[in-house]
Amino acid sequence: MEKKKRTIRIIEWEDLDKKKFYSLGIFMTMTTRATVYPFTLIRTRLQVQKGKSLYTGTFDAFYKILKAEGVQGLYRGFMVNTFTLISGQAYVTTYELVRKYVSQYSSNNTVKSLVAGGAASLVAQTITVPIDVVSQQLMMQGQGGHLSRFKVKPKATAVATSKGKLTFGQTRDIVVQICAADGFRGFYRGYVASLLTYIPNSAVWWPFYHFYAENLSKLAPSDCPHLLLQAIAGPMAAATASTITNPMDVVRARVQVEGRSSVIETFKQLLKEEGPWGMTKGLSARIISSTPTAVVIVVGYETLKRLSLRPELVDSRHW
Repeated sequence: MEKKKRTIRIIEWEDLDKKKFYSLGIFMTMTTRATVYPFTLIRTRLQVQKGKSLYTGTFDAFYKILKAEGVQGLYRGFMVNTFTLISGQAYVTTYELVRKYVSQYSSNNTVKSLVAGGAASLVAQTITVPIDVVSQQLMMQGQGGHLSRFKVKPKATAVATSKGKLTFGQTRDIVVQICAADGFRGFYRGYVASLLTYIPNSAVWWPFYHFYAENLSKLAPSDCPHLLLQAIAGPMAAATASTITNPMDVVRARVQVEGRSSVIETFKQLLKEEGPWGMTKGLSARIISSTPTAVVIVVGYETLKRLSLRPELVDSRHW
């Protein structure tokens, strides 16, 4: 008897109970961000430093930060970063709605994933960039403080020096001081670089995720859980997308932290100072952080969708 072709059925937007989806989704997003935040901080410091002036790599940075600043050093700026929960919900909503819209014109899953992933990232980054601008300044404090334009001094009042550099006393003062230094535009410093990084990253991740998951399902035994295959496909897609988009991620980090205004000039200077290898800075940290992130996101997101299925569809989707 001919073996039946095995496929992983995708749960679409119209299959979901939206109340369950959003209430469970906030918890999932918060858990994910808390798990991988230390590597996000390490990646930012590695990308901004000149050469290997402070850290020689991901694990060296982890050891030095932990030794000098303790566990709290790995979570600098985390409370500010939690506001990205809003962008997380905006991302998944946009992805699912755009995917549903595109399906009216194309049944090709790659096309739907590509367009929806890019659109979701555009919406999310518009919300996320101002939060990133503030949280990244906090990330650079401690050992990496000399790499930041701004210095945070506990229990001090924010003042401007004669050279125009700013000192921040409290985290809440950062918003006011950035506005005073750069105006509203200061909160969107690096916005273009972020779009050039995360739109391609998101647009590439989803098609590769479905591609890997579908091909793994053809190789795996028939009784292999779909969720396991998806959990393997997620990190594979994340590593692929991270490698492709890392050069722009390095440029984005420098534009936002160093206060640069030109993406092209930052790109040229990075090439001039550190050569092509400069474009790989923070890649290992990015892959290390994106791998568990992808596992948590995929397992969490696919589980979330299954738990949020409308009652009449529960028996029609397999784990």
